Amino acid sequence: MPEAVRKARAKIRKGGKPLTRIQREKQDIILDAALEIFSLHGFRGATIDQIADAAGMSKPNLLYYFPSKEIIHKRLIAELLVTWLAPLREMDPDGDPIPEIRSYIRRKLEMARDYPRESRLFANEMLQGAPRTIDMLEGDLKALVDEKAKVLYRWMDEGKIARTDPYHLIFAIWATTQHYADFDVQVRAVLGKGRNGEGRFEDAARFLENLFMTGLGTKRA
Repeated sequence: MPEAVRKARAKIRKGGKPLTRIQREKQDIILDAALEIFSLHGFRGATIDQIADAAGMSKPNLLYYFPSKEIIHKRLIAELLVTWLAPLREMDPDGDPIPEIRSYIRRKLEMARDYPRESRLFANEMLQGAPRTIDMLEGDLKALVDEKAKVLYRWMDEGKIARTDPYHLIFAIWATTQHYADFDVQVRAVLGKGRNGEGRFEDAARFLENLFMTGLGTKRA
């Protein structure tokens, strides 16, 4: 299990009742299977039977740990937001804005590379109007973006980066980096052989760094 996912699950479990080692392992198996099914079929197309089959357990056994598809999905989204928001949380308000923004772009591309299923899960939920996650979006997500927008405004006031709308700057970084997860098949098909390997993420990082640094009125070192 990726370290970021492990930390996210530990953080969410901390607020619930203590689980035995076997219970934690069973939950992890179910959640990993559900992530695969939801990322392929979306919430509406996924079924408990499909998740149970992917987890290698009976439907009654799965329902013992998670009583419904909705609960599994909400748990996955909650974990995803913890993982997804970590790169933005790491943006240091006392740091140099240029390295901080560059690092954020790279961390988001690393997320696209390492967590494509999670990205597609989130994209599917957004395309459906976020019916099961709007409270999270209007809560933790908005609060964090508001916090970092204030940091970006301060850097602009200090003349360290060009003045722009910090919210749309963050949206643009999300859109351009997550594209490499959500549209991975398209990216690899268009790049073709020789350019569609793991190196495509480093190529993307260099391009996006230059794009955003130029837009912010800075020169790439």
